[in-house]
Amino acid sequence: MTLLTVTNVLVAIHAIVSIPAFSRTELMARYQFNAYMIHHRKQWYRFITHAFLHADWIHLIVNMFVLFSFGNSVERWLGRYFGDVAPLIYLGLYFTSIVVASVSTYRKNKDNHWYNAVGASGAVSAVLFSGIVFDPFNELLIYGIIPVTSIIFAVLYIAYSIYSSRNANDNVNHDAHLWGSIYGVVFTLLLNPAITAEFFTQIQDKFR
Repeated sequence: MTLLTVTNVLVAIHAIVSIPAFSRTELMARYQFNAYMIHHRKQWYRFITHAFLHADWIHLIVNMFVLFSFGNSVERWLGRYFGDVAPLIYLGLYFTSIVVASVSTYRKNKDNHWYNAVGASGAVSAVLFSGIVFDPFNELLIYGIIPVTSIIFAVLYIAYSIYSSRNANDNVNHDAHLWGSIYGVVFTLLLNPAITAEFFTQIQDKFR
């Protein structure tokens, strides 16, 4: 596998932007997701820039590990269907999912001056679930040790995100996880009828 993939470039950019911002609060304040500033000050760029910032090393490493693990696989799958234009489609998935995953949070917090968020979790969730569409019965290792089939993980992940969005009182943007995941599935299925047909064929063959 070549090192110069879109995924690897994105991982590098995230690291280059995020690491200096760990110790520079002015960068966080200027570019993090703040729905109040977007709505009232028209700082629309925050819809994108917040995804390239992370709260700390753990936040960055986890997101980039998942992106690296699934992004390169999604790129290869897209290459099978779309050839040379696959990198552009992949970038389209990534950047549109950053925005789509943030819309619900924006609507909930557009008058809340104190709400801030950073991280690529919405886009990473979209890439992860795009990978699940291509290979729904691949085995994942949760926390590196717990085996689970991809499609079962998808159902549990969405159920958990819905529950947490309604009930959790933590600093995790569960809405971004939820809508990023759903968008990754819809985006991928709508790309090409052959992808949709292959997805349902795999499910049908599994339970036949």
